[in-house]
Amino acid sequence: MESIKRNILLNPGPSTTTDTVKYAQVVPDICPREKEFAGLMKGLREDLVKIVHGDLDKYTSVLFCGSGTINIDVCINSLLPSGKKVLVVNNGAYSTRAVEICQYYGLPHIDLEFAVDEIPDLAKIEETLKANPDIALIHTTHQETGTGILNPIREIGALAHKYGAIFTVDTTSTYAMRPIDIEKDNIDFCMASAQKGLMSFTGLSFVVGNRAIIEKSASYPKRSYYCNLFLQYDCFEKTGEMHFTPPVQTIYATLQALKEYWAEGEEAKWARHTRVFNAINEGLEELGFKQVIVPENRAGLVSSAIYPDDPDWSFEKVHDYCYDRGFTIYPGKISTTNTFRLCALGAIDEADIKDFFKVFKEALDVTGVQTPVRYN
Repeated sequence: MESIKRNILLNPGPSTTTDTVKYAQVVPDICPREKEFAGLMKGLREDLVKIVHGDLDKYTSVLFCGSGTINIDVCINSLLPSGKKVLVVNNGAYSTRAVEICQYYGLPHIDLEFAVDEIPDLAKIEETLKANPDIALIHTTHQETGTGILNPIREIGALAHKYGAIFTVDTTSTYAMRPIDIEKDNIDFCMASAQKGLMSFTGLSFVVGNRAIIEKSASYPKRSYYCNLFLQYDCFEKTGEMHFTPPVQTIYATLQALKEYWAEGEEAKWARHTRVFNAINEGLEELGFKQVIVPENRAGLVSSAIYPDDPDWSFEKVHDYCYDRGFTIYPGKISTTNTFRLCALGAIDEADIKDFFKVFKEALDVTGVQTPVRYN
């Protein structure tokens, strides 16, 4: 097996993959309706539940073909009973996406907005729940990838359950990285995509959640055909297959990625991501960069650095210099502040970050940006 050119992706996904995961896609052609393939998916679905420490009798996983946004769509449109309301706890771009999904389907909802650099206020959430007894679903994002802020999901989930609502959490950028316990964290449904924490490829997304609630949702209003959670779950339970064509090669890659996940282990993997994150923050600090999120509110996976006040600073030029040398940096996702992001996901370690900062520093020198960088 020859090695493939290794690029270090510091964007928030897809992530840097191992060669073994890349090559796992090279298999004999198979029709995904064969029993052999359905058997692979059963083990895969169980592993996805085990990663968040779910009891397989209570929790299941349902696979979809698409990017991470499909999961938010699926949960919100499938799990809202008739005449009820969604509460979105919103402090960033990905919770805003959940609001847009509610708007698109015409679902009754409350967009409870907080500043993007601020932890949601639990008292305000509780006030909203008290004032709106028709809220049946609360949704938020575990780590808002636009900034790297960590939301208090365990506490929000406890409030959801106190007021009889179900709790759906977008864990796309934390799943299989930052440890999650679906039961202890009061989560009814969490979600991710294969190309993030699992370090596989784009095209496979999945919802992990409460089996009884999925079965109950069979009687809820049908708002989508392709993106209905019960329909897909029911097909899996009856046939072992996806309702529609699955992303075959990505599933093979993901099975290999799961082997590598279990071999590394949850704690060791999180320790590695933490080493990478610490190295990113040290590198930014050394160069004088300010960040959007204060250290105590960071999820430990995304650093959001503010553009310096330097007339020579050009994100495009710095990006291109780094990209040509095998490192990818990523623009920010905050409408009010110009930022770029460096992310600690993927098959990378501390040494890769040290190599990156040599190149990044060169990029700043070559483009005439003064270091340490300055702010007015």
